[in-house]
Amino acid sequence: MQYKEVQKIAKDTMNYAKKNIRSGMTLHKIREMCEHKMLELGADSFWYWDVGAFIFAGNETTVSISGTQYQTSDKVIENNDIITIDLSPQSAGIWGDYARTLIVENGKVTEPEKTANTEWKRGIFTEKLLHKEMCRFVTRKTTFEELYFYMNEAIENQGFVNLDFMGNLGHSIEKKKEDRIYIEKGNKICLGDVSFFTFEPHISIAGSKYGYKRENIYYFEDNKLVEL
Repeated sequence: MQYKEVQKIAKDTMNYAKKNIRSGMTLHKIREMCEHKMLELGADSFWYWDVGAFIFAGNETTVSISGTQYQTSDKVIENNDIITIDLSPQSAGIWGDYARTLIVENGKVTEPEKTANTEWKRGIFTEKLLHKEMCRFVTRKTTFEELYFYMNEAIENQGFVNLDFMGNLGHSIEKKKEDRIYIEKGNKICLGDVSFFTFEPHISIAGSKYGYKRENIYYFEDNKLVEL
């Protein structure tokens, strides 16, 4: 499998989750559903600490922890709720990495533009805006550190805070977890010097109990940044 194919496993699994999540489901059930679907679609394992689907709901969507500490909570999806799902399929050592925050309204997942919850809508649309601005800003010669400072300022200008427990906004895609480099202060490596990288701001409105995440993998095709 190639990288695009493994990332498609994650994207197709997210679409499957959107269609099948209902209020009353536990996070354990949603995790099981997502991991089973990824294996069914061709993943052979999960690269991020053997957890294929990191799932948070409600006021846990602001939680940011290492995969080594993650435990799926016993939360049950409410009739009106918010869920973040972060998927990490792997096939023959090739990674996928894809995350979305979903809104549940009247018992099922609804598109953000249709929700009555203006705060949740704002959070999800701000995530889209940040990805668009990142794509506009970067070139092959932009360093990971430059992207870190620029996008953290953009997050602040939108009235949000960066929730990531390490303060970073993404990482390179590698063969081993320990080889990843991050969108963080001090990283002078250029984005064009890695094959693929994620952009995954985890944000919240200051003082809110809800968080938002949107993760894609990007790469340069000639000199143009492309979503995998």
